[in-house]
Amino acid sequence: MQPPQASLVFARDGSLIGELGRELRSSISIATLPKYLPQAFVAVEDHRFYQHDGVDVIGIAGALKDHLTGDGRGASTITQQLVGNMHPDIIDRTDKSVNRKLREQSAAREMERHYTKDQILEAYLNQISFGRGWHGIEMAARHYFGKGAAQVSLAEAATLAAMPKGPALYDPARHPERALERRNLVLDRMASEKYITPAAASAAKRERLVTAPNAGMSAPSPYFIDAVRTQVERAGVPVMNGGYRIHTTLDPVLQRAAVDALNDGLARVETQPGYRHMTFAKRIKGRTDYLQGAVVALDPSTGAVRALVGGRNHAEGPFNRAVDALRQPGSAFKPIVYAAAIKDSIPANAVMGDTALAIILHDSTVYSPANYDGTFIGPITMREALARSRNVVAVELGLRVSLDSVIAVAQRLGIDTPIDPVPATTIGASAVRPLDLVAAYTGFANLGVAVGPRLVMRVDDRQGRTVWQPQPEAAALALDPEVAFIVRDMMRDAVDRGTGSSVRRHVPASIPVAGKTGTTNDNTDVWFIGMTPDLVAGVWLGFDRPRSITAGVTGGGFAAPIWGEMVGRYYLGRETTQWTAPGGIISAELDRETGLVADSLTPPERRYTEYFLDGTEPLELRPSPWKLFRTGAIVF
Repeated sequence: MQPPQASLVFARDGSLIGELGRELRSSISIATLPKYLPQAFVAVEDHRFYQHDGVDVIGIAGALKDHLTGDGRGASTITQQLVGNMHPDIIDRTDKSVNRKLREQSAAREMERHYTKDQILEAYLNQISFGRGWHGIEMAARHYFGKGAAQVSLAEAATLAAMPKGPALYDPARHPERALERRNLVLDRMASEKYITPAAASAAKRERLVTAPNAGMSAPSPYFIDAVRTQVERAGVPVMNGGYRIHTTLDPVLQRAAVDALNDGLARVETQPGYRHMTFAKRIKGRTDYLQGAVVALDPSTGAVRALVGGRNHAEGPFNRAVDALRQPGSAFKPIVYAAAIKDSIPANAVMGDTALAIILHDSTVYSPANYDGTFIGPITMREALARSRNVVAVELGLRVSLDSVIAVAQRLGIDTPIDPVPATTIGASAVRPLDLVAAYTGFANLGVAVGPRLVMRVDDRQGRTVWQPQPEAAALALDPEVAFIVRDMMRDAVDRGTGSSVRRHVPASIPVAGKTGTTNDNTDVWFIGMTPDLVAGVWLGFDRPRSITAGVTGGGFAAPIWGEMVGRYYLGRETTQWTAPGGIISAELDRETGLVADSLTPPERRYTEYFLDGTEPLELRPSPWKLFRTGAIVF
């Protein structure tokens, strides 16, 4: 009888990040284990295991004697424990009656007639519970010590053998002192049974009890695991039946960085003066209305999801905010508007008016967009307006190129949630899913090619045969490469000298970064979505039931530092490539303040390189036949 198995979920480097199944178990052959591991269980649970026929008559006599003296103890053999665990419908081990004992003894003797001692011991080691829903020695070794059962030390083997008496009582991670005491008892029993020498027992006792962080997983990834399960089950693979091996795209280093950066950043928000909501540290049991967050990071070339965090505490709030939440993106939507404008031949140096607007809507109401700081600064170039996230300019551009054009660009970039054709959409009034918005930015990272998110590389069955492998979607050009490059370069300014500049406190200048902040009305949602040559990632903060986070909170002040911390950790010791312009782009040195071509009077600090689609560059840069007459005749 094969007990239920778990489906194992692996990161891209082959490390274990999770399991799926009705029982979390991964059976292993006893032949692969070090001899001292099964011996530890025999020594402490049933030291006459190799002598009895399934029932330890001597042990029963001793137990009866102890019972008469008031020192009651059990006398169930390993075989009896096994039949009780394997057939709870026949042998109810909570039943203390004589009839249950007799049925159990009869079943144990029957099992011993059909199976060898090693087969029984192997089945026992793979069957028993080690607490927390983990079954079998392999699962226990991986979760408590971060290694397979074949790799555990003598001291670790004794620690695991200490647990069947009371998995919760002797949990080495939660009750290390208690577990240590019983571990040493197991080692003494092994020495007395001559499985190990007294010297080996003494040496093992001196070994510190160290359990694996994060329950032996390479990165805390419960929200990612949920998303993987949903995707694989939709593909028709019954992973909850167990026995599958799911190979995913997750990068454990980046995932750990994402979890740590998000938790630290949310805690910083909660310590702000004037913060009036329940904090995570002082949360009330049963309530999850504390500040939440989400992080998504993708490989821009393939869409492979390298990190995904859907909230602060999966056990308390399993709702996956990264995948399933619908939130207003605020100014993080603006690059899409600017892409539509660049595509419509409005150059990045075009001067716009950051002034009061009054727009009459279809229902005769008046819409008057305002900037976050409540001011208007007058004439400003498009590039500067994006870097400083001026709302009025985004609305002007959206109306100028048409809202339908803006919506069409968003849809080509992969956003499939409804987008209202109203002016407020240009500054992020229509809700999107965080994962979709982050994936849309791959269109800027890839010079126009937007790729959808991908979580799973392949699924194998227990024989190693691939049963499902998602086929990559055909890449479609969402934007002209020149348009994508110019908008991306404008977003570099937003990071290097605009609203996202806090990123640069964590990410060195040698790493190219482009991105955009977002803050919605009443400080309800804050965002930062950015990219490097290797990553496209986004951070969102907010409450599940939208409400103001606190006065003064912004995407640049709180989401961008989280992004920066995560990406900065990822690039420790790493190098990357630099972005280059595609063919067909025209560049020129301009005056940042005026948007005009720089001349001899332009100070160095105002000079910068601007990029143009062919035909949108300043007039003095365009070729003209009249220049021939100024420069002289052509000589052949």
